[in-house]
Amino acid sequence: MLFLPTMKWISVSLITGLLFLGFSFKSKVTGTDDDCKVLIAKSLKAIHEVKGLKYHLKITERSRKGTFNFYESAVKFQKKPRKIYLYIKGIEVLWVEGTNKGKALVKPNSFPYFNLNLDPMGDLMRQDQHHTLNEMGYDYLASIIDYSAKKMGDNFDEAFTLEGEEKINNRLCYKITINNKSFGYTDYTVGENESITSIARRHFVSEYMILEKNKKFKDYFDILKKGQVIKIPTWYCKQVTLYIDKFYMVPISVKIMDDIGLFEEYNYYFLQVNPKFEDAEFTREYKDYKF
Repeated sequence: MLFLPTMKWISVSLITGLLFLGFSFKSKVTGTDDDCKVLIAKSLKAIHEVKGLKYHLKITERSRKGTFNFYESAVKFQKKPRKIYLYIKGIEVLWVEGTNKGKALVKPNSFPYFNLNLDPMGDLMRQDQHHTLNEMGYDYLASIIDYSAKKMGDNFDEAFTLEGEEKINNRLCYKITINNKSFGYTDYTVGENESITSIARRHFVSEYMILEKNKKFKDYFDILKKGQVIKIPTWYCKQVTLYIDKFYMVPISVKIMDDIGLFEEYNYYFLQVNPKFEDAEFTREYKDYKF
């Protein structure tokens, strides 16, 4: 079906968000900007205060075939009420909290040429993608960083390192690396009514990585049986290279590595934090859209 390959573009900017709701290191946030813990805390505070975002996103994601998928999208994101608009090479996606029975309005760029209403968690919008509309914002990444920091505990400084400053994507940034030296895979016994996604969320790991490691799974929707033993990662990844914009204090580039190599990378361009949106910009009737 000619339509399916083009649908791979639909969810390409879905990791971009990660809107964190709190930062809970035990120690107080004190010190100077050359303190990695201070910078992480400041960044997560800035993320918490994000009300909206506008940017151009370039994505690299490893596929289960061992090749890489490359995507680009223009994104508008509002936190409360949650509203998302994506433009991806002729495809337009609009999702507004509390409307359209929870489905995304999608205008394809090929057959069928009429608008579609698709489940953000369905197979068409998830096809070979690492993330979904639910990860839009900054909460997802920030929750993983916070979980990693708390799991490291007193060994925070052994894992989190401030590497200095660099200019990335035309922005001056702090460069921070996070190294999970004990990254690997462990056996996990499936519980009652668990899915690949629910297991990944509970353990703050990548569901796509679970798919890669367990070759018997066809996709996210495979039914798991209680008592079934599968392999899951011990951390979200082996290494993170995080570039934090010095002006906005939010991520401008995120590079994720595992035991194989590059797993995913996200780069933000033309970033605007808390821009003013017209109400019409999250409606199908907006003058610049072609729904």
